[in-house]
Amino acid sequence: MTKISKELVGASAIPIILSILDEKDSYGYEIMQKVKVMSNKRIEWKEGSLYPVLHKLEKNGNIKSLWKMAENGRHRKYYSINKKGRKALQDEIENWKLVHNMLTELWKNLKPIQ
Repeated sequence: MTKISKELVGASAIPIILSILDEKDSYGYEIMQKVKVMSNKRIEWKEGSLYPVLHKLEKNGNIKSLWKMAENGRHRKYYSINKKGRKALQDEIENWKLVHNMLTELWKNLKPIQ
């Protein structure tokens, strides 16, 4: 299988991150690993692509961060979604459902490649 285009990965980053944080508080590396596993390694975020989105979400008031001590004694910056972020996630879900439904309809009678 091929990697997913950078454009699609970029467009889906916010709803993916908000959805992961809606499940539980998480730190950057843990988010990257979850995405990698869930996508069967077709999406592999690097720190340079994840952290700017996390900072944008935090600046916009959708998530907050907190330094916590991990079990191994290291400090990690954990991110958590808040009420505004959950509202933003619901908006994202509706938008993605609309796009999904449109594409499903458009591809229903797709002609095969000859």
